[in-house]
Amino acid sequence: MSRGSRRRTKRRNSSRYRAFHIRRALYFPEEGMALDVKLRREGPEDTRTVECLLREAFWNVYVPGCEEHYLAHVLRKHRDFVPELDLVAEAEGRLVGNVMCTHARIVSVRETAWETLCLGPLGVLPEYQRYGVGRVLVERVTTLASEMGFGSIFLYGDPSYYRRLGFLPGEQFGIRNGEGQWAAALQGRELRSGALEKVEGRFLESEAFRTDPEAAARFDRTFPEREKKWLPSQDRFLELVNMVRQ
Repeated sequence: MSRGSRRRTKRRNSSRYRAFHIRRALYFPEEGMALDVKLRREGPEDTRTVECLLREAFWNVYVPGCEEHYLAHVLRKHRDFVPELDLVAEAEGRLVGNVMCTHARIVSVRETAWETLCLGPLGVLPEYQRYGVGRVLVERVTTLASEMGFGSIFLYGDPSYYRRLGFLPGEQFGIRNGEGQWAAALQGRELRSGALEKVEGRFLESEAFRTDPEAAARFDRTFPEREKKWLPSQDRFLELVNMVRQ
């Protein structure tokens, strides 16, 4: 067993992170509204609810329909999944948000590898978006990841949102995507000062993200039927996908 493998097993078995809950009050004076949010680990009883939540959050956002609910279904069963970093947000008696993390690697041209994390999916019910639920989920999951000993975390997403949460372009850290390109959507964040100072290479997310479209379609048919259609947000997604260079 490699040193990295021993470290990973220790993290997964740590009793310190098996259970927690934290409450955050989000205030919106301009709307005369206060939202009491409880953050906790996802439990077995939450599985289907979280998948429904992610389906609602991502439906028609990036493409007609979505696969994020199937991705969550797959991630939970994969060896790279980090259950301690699978969090849900509760508000007004229901689950309104979820974030998951998986083990990932940064690999140099000389095949030196560094352990990191991949954040995602991160989803919030549409009616609770723009109220800070995603922000508090990211704040909590990165704090826990840091306490568990992880030095960095990466994701693919819209820089206009994630830079407000402390993420910087992967290029700023010398990190390219899996194809060896500089990608605008690839962003990272140090969880320990200097963790990425001597790190450079390609960011390789878990193989679990390479989902089977046919399997995803079969899984989606177990949910109520919904209309797949074009939305303007899909143009922004395509724009980000194409913002790559050698």
